[in-house]
Amino acid sequence: MQEFIGQIGPNTWLPFTAIAARMLLAAILGGIVGFEREWRKRPAGLRTHILVCLAAAVIAIITLELAHSSAFVAPLTRLDPVRTIEAVTSGVAFLATGFIVFARGHVIGITTGAGLWLAAAVGLACGFGYWQIGGLATLLAVTVLCVIRALEVRLEDKQPEQGADARHQREHTER
Repeated sequence: MQEFIGQIGPNTWLPFTAIAARMLLAAILGGIVGFEREWRKRPAGLRTHILVCLAAAVIAIITLELAHSSAFVAPLTRLDPVRTIEAVTSGVAFLATGFIVFARGHVIGITTGAGLWLAAAVGLACGFGYWQIGGLATLLAVTVLCVIRALEVRLEDKQPEQGADARHQREHTER
């Protein structure tokens, strides 16, 4: 059986339990960030953030595995993990841009796009094994998305009423 498994694919450098833990943590942390977007009924919510975070983690894990693979040990082969980060960053930026819309003089979707970008960064952190960085980034993201949003609402309520149109504009700009 071991020989058959070896023929399907190489043994991993990381123990499979570590790979599974990193992927699971990425999914959980991506879900935490995505929950706020889901709760606010934004277009990219729980599932999207989980998938972006998980995909970034898988790409990071594959990068680590390739760096330790005997197929890439030859002196002419160079692996640069920064390229993985660049690829994930630009790919998610392209995806996130699709959520940013300028309509009727208002920009909406910027926070959702930034959340996707952050989910990818958290996924990369988890995939490369830097779960502490991913966890802290998630904690800070939830703080920004929830606590600072509550502060913004409070400050808006203390301002003199500028009419429903001005309030509507602020709400759309925040998204």
